[in-house]
This record gives sequence, C-alpha cells and structure tokens, in this order.
Amino acid sequence: MEALYDEEAARQADTSRTYYRAYWRLLPLLLICYLVAYLDRVNVGFAKLQMLDALHFDDAIYGLGSGIFFAGYFFFEVPSNLVMRKVGARKWIARIMLTWGVISAAMIFVKTPTMFYIARFLLGAAEAGFAPAIMYLLTLWFPARYRGRAMSIYVMGAPLAFVVGGPISGYILHAFSGNEHLAAWQWLFLIEAIPAIVLAFVVLAFLDDDPAHSRWITDDERKNVLAEIRAENANKIDHSSVRAFLANRKLWEFCGIYFCLIMGLYALGFWMPSLIKRSGVMDPFAIGLYSAVPNIFAAIALYVSNRSADRTGGRRVHFALFMVIGAVGLAASMLLSAGPVVTTACLSVAAAGVYSCIALFWALPTSLFVGASVAAALAFINSVGNIAGFMSPYLVGMLNVMVGHAEVGMYVISAFLVLGAVMTMRLPTSLDDK
Repeated sequence: MEALYDEEAARQADTSRTYYRAYWRLLPLLLICYLVAYLDRVNVGFAKLQMLDALHFDDAIYGLGSGIFFAGYFFFEVPSNLVMRKVGARKWIARIMLTWGVISAAMIFVKTPTMFYIARFLLGAAEAGFAPAIMYLLTLWFPARYRGRAMSIYVMGAPLAFVVGGPISGYILHAFSGNEHLAAWQWLFLIEAIPAIVLAFVVLAFLDDDPAHSRWITDDERKNVLAEIRAENANKIDHSSVRAFLANRKLWEFCGIYFCLIMGLYALGFWMPSLIKRSGVMDPFAIGLYSAVPNIFAAIALYVSNRSADRTGGRRVHFALFMVIGAVGLAASMLLSAGPVVTTACLSVAAAGVYSCIALFWALPTSLFVGASVAAALAFINSVGNIAGFMSPYLVGMLNVMVGHAEVGMYVISAFLVLGAVMTMRLPTSLDDK
C-alpha cells in the first residue's frame, strides 16, 4: 500500500514539473503576443492626442471609431474559434496576428471618419478569435488548479502593453513630430504594427497545439497530463446542439458579467491618456510615462489576486471584490481630480481592480464547459461581452460632447462594474471549488 502511495506521489510530482515546464514553454510567448495585440488595439488612445486635431475629429467620432472595432469582433469571433478547432491553435493564432498587423499598419491611410470606422472594423474582424483561441489552448494544457495562474500570466500582457507601450507611444509622438514624410500619429501605427507581423512567424515555429502534439515532453508526461485533463473534464458541460448551448442560462449570466467588466476595461484602455492629459500633463512622452504607473500596479495585482484565488478556490468573491475596487478607483479619479499625482494614484487603484478581473473571470466558464462547448462558450462570451468594447468608448465620448465633462461617463462605467460584482455573487458557489 505504501509503495502504491509513493508511486502515485512520484507521478503527481512528475506531472507538476511538466506543468511548470509548460508555463515556461508557452506563457512567455503568449504573454508577448497578447501584449502586442492589446497595444495594437488601444494605441489609438495615444494617437488620439494628435490625430483628432490633424483630421478634425471630435470625441464622438473617436469614441465610435474606437468602439466599432468590437463590431468586427462580434460578427467574426465564434466562426473564428470554430475554424481554430479544425486547423489548430498554432496556425490560426499566427494567421490572426499576421492579418491584424497588416491592417493596423494601414491605419496610416485614414483621412476621414468613414475610413477610420472601416479600418477599426476590419482590425476587429482580423483579431476576432485571438483571445478565445489562447484561452482554449490553456484549457488543453492545464487543469483548473494550474489554469488560473496560467491565465493571469497571459492576461498580464494587457497592463504591460501600457507599461511598455505607453512610454514608447509617447516617445514616437514626441520624436516624430514635424516629420516631413508622415505625421507622428501615422508613425505610431506603422511602427507598432511590425511586432505583430514578426510574432506571427514565431508562433508558427514554436507554439504547440496541445500535449498530444507537443515535441518537447516525454510519452509518460504526455500520458499523465492528458489523463488528468480528461478526468477533470468528465463532469463538465458539453452541449450536443446549438439550441442546448444557447439555452444554457449560465452562459448568458457569464455574458452579462463580462459585459460589465469590459465596460470598465476599455474605459481605462481608451481614455487613460486623455484623463492624464486632463490632469495637467501636456507632453506626450510624459503622458506615456504616467500611464505606465497604473499598469505596473495592475500587473502585480493581477498575478497576486489570481494566485490567491487558485489557492483558496474563492474565485467569485475575488472577482466581485476586485470589480468593486476598480469601480472605486475609476470614480475617485473623477471625484478627486487634483493634478497628475492624485489622478495617477486613483487610476492605479482602478487598473489593479479591473485588470485582475480578466483572468479571474475566465477561470469561471472554463470550470463549467468542455470540448466544443468550451471553445464556443469562450468565443460567444467574448463576442457578446465585447459589445461593451463598442459601447464604453462611444458612451464616454458621446457624454463628453453632450455634457461637456468626462465625469458623468466615468461614473456610469463605475456603476457597471458594481453591477457585474453583484451578478457574480449570484453565481453558484460550486464554481469556487473547481
């Protein structure tokens, strides 16, 4: 009996070591890919500092153009993920990155509001399926007890996009100002599109679709990992039809919660440079440096909160708590507007709360669905929830024009975050234990 116990303990130790090797093999590359994806998605927030005056756009045009990205996301997200399951994550993620890199570079040709809207829509269509494809990939590699930490490392690319991209974007706007060939905001789009194109070929060369097709683990390691993941998936939901899938109430609850989260996420992503400028910082490079600070705090909070949730199992409570923290920070950035230091401190609280919730959220539906259902659920929740990606910047921009102040829009966004926290606490407690 003791020999069997020692053998099982040794097997579990070997499997744990395999997962940690998988962390180092997969996650640095996935983190960099998501960082570049997020930067190409929101660098329009930095381009706005000069582009609006150059093209004679107002905040309403900017808000609509920023948000229409997610219309492309909405229409192409689920089809993209279903194709991904057939061709494999490696090839499909590489295709997505190459396409969005080319379209992001093409933003330099924007001259009119219509061209701006079309370019942003096409960028969303190109990127559709990227985030769900990576999250689906993680469900194939990691069981629940390792997946939360894996997702937190991958999602860390979002705040790091501002830590790295904020100062770089500010520097490009500063350094290329007055260039005779292209405007500084055009150089911004062109230069920051290059990493996506390069990474497409890196992904194609180095990423592994799943443990069954991995080239760097042994047969015994592959057998143990696949056995653990199959055992964990045995009690999850795998729908037999589209009707059964769409009739699942929890699917729509997840969509509603994610919608509230995205309202806050992109209010920060698209408007943070403008909020910092509003506090009295005028130089683009200085704005980039200030915008890095909240995202450093966000990256730290993201990892700590998700590691805590993995250890305790209290994912719902962690998610709801950090949603409220995000709401308080965002509202305080308006209420206590007293210069760049106070504004940056409040935005740091908001970013720590909101970004922590991204990985905390995705641990919930991946604990419930399996097989084709998990791929479809991730894509469906992401596409429906990302309607908020359209509404959030457009709502704030519209209110800026109508009311003349940014405060009202940010207070409304804070209310959405609180609503998402309340909805989360109404989910079944069983989700905490998986």
